[in-house]
Amino acid sequence: MALSISNAWDETKAIVARDGRLIGAVALALFVLPGLILDLVAPEASPGAFPKLGPWVAVALAGGIISLAGQLAIIRLAMGPQLTVGEAILHGVRRLPSYFGAALVWLLPLVVIGYVLVNQIMANRENPNPAATLGLLVLTPVFTYLSVKFCLNAAVGSAEAASPLAILRRSWELTAGHWWKLFGFVILFGAGVLALLFAVESVTGILAKLALGSTEQGTVGGLLVALISQLVSAAVSSTFFVMLARIYLQLAGVGLASVPKSGT
Repeated sequence: MALSISNAWDETKAIVARDGRLIGAVALALFVLPGLILDLVAPEASPGAFPKLGPWVAVALAGGIISLAGQLAIIRLAMGPQLTVGEAILHGVRRLPSYFGAALVWLLPLVVIGYVLVNQIMANRENPNPAATLGLLVLTPVFTYLSVKFCLNAAVGSAEAASPLAILRRSWELTAGHWWKLFGFVILFGAGVLALLFAVESVTGILAKLALGSTEQGTVGGLLVALISQLVSAAVSSTFFVMLARIYLQLAGVGLASVPKSGT
């Protein structure tokens, strides 16, 4: 099937404008709240270092799983037909096991390998392990390639009652012949998001410091910066998953002519 990123973007803007309240409700519950809790409990770490392991890891894992259900729910709202927020969240919860399983199958091995390689390199920064450095250089393009091939996992997992392996296979098939176009979309969207988040955090941090005196973790200023950052992140993430839903519908050969209304 042909893929038009511009058409998918036009449909995304229409859906966000029409059903933004519904999508926003899901994002607040399943993106913002878990993210804000994690910001409050995760220990601060020095630049370039990973926070020390502790109970916060369990909070991060729970928040990550909740956000996966949020992705599925938002995609379901973006696909139509009419659906309430509660129904969308229940749908996300029901489809979560298969989607989570698919993520584990392809992502967990790469994360474990990457974690080991980075630790070996960081153990001796002045004279890093050559084998670990080469391994990380190889792992990066592999991760990039697979990330694009499996970028429709969430859309497939929400739209189709499939097993984890079937989700991976379906995403692989749908993205065939469209890798570069999807790669360009993901890179441009990601770069824009990073620039936006950096600008928002910088401006908010400056204003909060001037008004409240501190933006350290546990202070009112820190809480304000974390809240605004989570809200902006949830907004752009929701837009991204709506976009993935519309791309999926194009490549699956449905939903090309109209933009569905999710409900009230």
